[in-house]
Amino acid sequence: MWVRFWSFLDWCFFGPASQGAGRGARLLRGMRYPYAVVRDLSRGDINLRAMGLVYTTLLSLIPLAAFSFAILKIFGARGDLQPVVYQLFSALGPAGAAELTSRVMEFANSVSGGVVGSVGFALLAWTLVGTIKKVEDSFNFLWRVQQARSFARRVSEYMTLIVVGPVILVVFIGMSRRALESAPIRVLGQLPLLDMLTAAGVKVAPYVMVSAFFTALYLLVPNTRVRWRPALIGALVAGVAWAAVGRGFTAFVVHSTRLTIVYAGFAFIVAALLWTYFGWLILLAGAQLSFYIQNPTYLRLGLQELRLSSIEVEQLALRLMYFVGRAYVMGGRRWSVHGLSTELGLPGIAVAQMVTTLERAGLLVVTDDDELLPARDIGHIPVGEILEIARNQRSGHFSPRTVFIPPVDRLIATIDEARRSRCGELTLRDLVEEPPLTLAAGKRG
Repeated sequence: MWVRFWSFLDWCFFGPASQGAGRGARLLRGMRYPYAVVRDLSRGDINLRAMGLVYTTLLSLIPLAAFSFAILKIFGARGDLQPVVYQLFSALGPAGAAELTSRVMEFANSVSGGVVGSVGFALLAWTLVGTIKKVEDSFNFLWRVQQARSFARRVSEYMTLIVVGPVILVVFIGMSRRALESAPIRVLGQLPLLDMLTAAGVKVAPYVMVSAFFTALYLLVPNTRVRWRPALIGALVAGVAWAAVGRGFTAFVVHSTRLTIVYAGFAFIVAALLWTYFGWLILLAGAQLSFYIQNPTYLRLGLQELRLSSIEVEQLALRLMYFVGRAYVMGGRRWSVHGLSTELGLPGIAVAQMVTTLERAGLLVVTDDDELLPARDIGHIPVGEILEIARNQRSGHFSPRTVFIPPVDRLIATIDEARRSRCGELTLRDLVEEPPLTLAAGKRG
C-alpha cells in the first residue's frame, strides 16, 4: 500500500502534469522540495542519524559547556553562557528548562574548575572533536560527500570552531544587550510604535539566532562547497520549524500528565531526550532541503542508491566525453560535474563516478577549479575505448573472463566484434566534428 502511495506521489510531482510553463506545473515543481524531504524522512535514514546524534549530544554537552566556560573566563563573560543553554532547552517549558540548565551549568562549572588545564583538557577536546566529526558525517551523508576531512584538517578546523564559536556567540549576545540598554534605544523605546517593534524584536531574536546558527552549520560543516542561498533558505525553513515544533512540544510537556505519571521524576530527562531528537531531526531536514535546492537533479532519486543500466552507463560516458571534447575544440565555458549533471538531467553522483572512472583510465583531467579537460588529444581517443571503459567502470581496466562457457563466450565475442567493427577507427574528434544534421540523421536511422 505504501509503495503505491509513494509511487502515486512520485508520478504527481515528477510526471507529465509537472511539465510545462503553466501555473499548476510550476506549483508541482515547487512542491517537489517539501515532498522530497518528507519522503526521505519516512524512509528512516535521517531519523537514525538524528537518534545517533542525541547520544553524542548528551555525551558532549557537559564537556562543551566546560570548555566554553574555560574560554569565556578569559574574557570575563562565562555568565553569558547560561541564557544560551536555557534557550536550547526552552521547549521543555520554564520549569524543565530551568532545572536542566541549572544542572548542566553546575556540572560544567565543577568540571571546568577541576579538570580543564590538565590531562582532562585533552580528553574533553577529543570528545568534542569526535562529536563534531559525527555531525560532519551526518551532513556529508546528506550532501552525498564521499570523503571526509583529513585528520589534521579536522583537528585544526574543529578546534578553531570550538574556541572561536563561544566567543562570537557571547559577543553577539553582549552587543545586542548593550544596544537594547543604551540611552538612545531607551528613549526611542518610549514611543508606542517603537516600543512594540522592540518587544517584537526581542521575541523574534532567538529564532533569528537559531536561523543564523543553522546557516553557519550548513555552510561550514559539509566537506563540500555550499552556496549561501541554499544554506540560508534551508536554515530559515528549519528555524521556522524549530519555533513551531518547540511551541507544540512545550504545550505537550506542560499539559501532559501521562508523561509525569509514567516516568515520575525522570520525566524532564525523557522530555529532554525527545526534544534533542526533534531538534536534530529539524536540523538535518533543513540540511537536506539545502542540498536539494543546490542540487535539484537529486530530487527524484533522494537517498536511494543510484543504479544505471548498462546502456545508460555507456550513453553517459559517450555524452560526457562528447561535451568535454566539444568544449575543448570550440572554446568557451568548460564543463564541471555540476554543469554536466544539470545539462544531462542526472544526479551529480552519476556524473562524478563516471568522471572518476574516466580520469583513472587516462581520458579526463580534473583541474583545480573542478573543470573537465581531455587528458590527451581527442584525435587519439577511440570511441571504442570509451565504451570499453564504461562497461568496466569499477576499475577502469578490462576484466578477464574466469568462467568458460563456449556457447555464451562465442555469442559475447560476436557481439564485441560487431561493436568494435561498428566503431572502427572513429575517434572522439570525429564524433565532435560531425555536423549536427548528420548526427540527427544518424539518430533517426
